Amino acid sequence: MKYVYICSPYRGDVDYNIATAQFYCQFATGQGVIPIAPHIYFTQFLDDVEPDERLLELEMRLDILRHCAELWVFGNRISEGMRGEIEVADQLEIPVIFYTNRCEKLSNAGGE
Repeated sequence: MKYVYICSPYRGDVDYNIATAQFYCQFATGQGVIPIAPHIYFTQFLDDVEPDERLLELEMRLDILRHCAELWVFGNRISEGMRGEIEVADQLEIPVIFYTNRCEKLSNAGGE
């Protein structure tokens, strides 16, 4: 099975965003891939508001992205962090697939 990086918002309504990321991971699992959603994992032990810890988290997330076959972007808005992940995936020529917040595939470009 291939690893797929799950990209969705974290900041804002954190509880809701974690729950939706879990939903997106369930969807991805049903598609026969291994979902990797570091934004719901690293934030369990790193403070996303503390600048040094946020920077470390972002560095680790991008390192994980390098090992994934695809980046799946979920939701109706692209956050700053998500935009950075999309840019890195593009640079690494990792396919980027966009989905709505209801897991409906949009396209390989665009996304809001």
